[in-house]
Amino acid sequence: MGPPHPNGCSVKDHDRGHETWHAALGETKFRALYEEHFDYVWFTLRRHGVRPRDLEDLTHDVFVACARAWDRYDSDRPLRPWLHGIAFRIASDHRRRAGVAREVPVPEVRGAAPEPGALEVVEASERRRLVLECLEVLSDDQRLVFVRHELEGESVVEIARSLNIPENTAYSRLRLARRRFTEAVRRRAGRRA
Repeated sequence: MGPPHPNGCSVKDHDRGHETWHAALGETKFRALYEEHFDYVWFTLRRHGVRPRDLEDLTHDVFVACARAWDRYDSDRPLRPWLHGIAFRIASDHRRRAGVAREVPVPEVRGAAPEPGALEVVEASERRRLVLECLEVLSDDQRLVFVRHELEGESVVEIARSLNIPENTAYSRLRLARRRFTEAVRRRAGRRA
């Protein structure tokens, strides 16, 4: 399931009596930012285990937080890693607050494809469940670097820069995450054999 089109609801629909939360950014600029990055934020939250039923509200929360923190954004740096950081914190807070289990995102395949058979559906579901269980063993810091590098294809240098951490720290988190993830996969695969 993809995100709803951001034009399906207006900025004012989400204000709920707080007309000034996007004042620092300006409504026109905020609207452009919202429409341009809506899908990116939606899928970022999904990759960080947000349940589909919570995606719309949490995507909105990311943009509210972005607007409120806009005066602290360094325009010399890329915007998407900054948005990713906000989305990651909101997803992490949501899981902690709600005791929400992490879900594994399913990449969307564009274009027509034959309907999968029952066996393929079951196998895909089992793989998603396995990945979900194995991601659960990672700390939030490890998961952030692992997801951004392994699933989103960002370089470790970019990740370190956007998180304001030393490159060696980012590499260390990735190395530990890979090891823990691999060990978890092996343990679970051994139990199923």
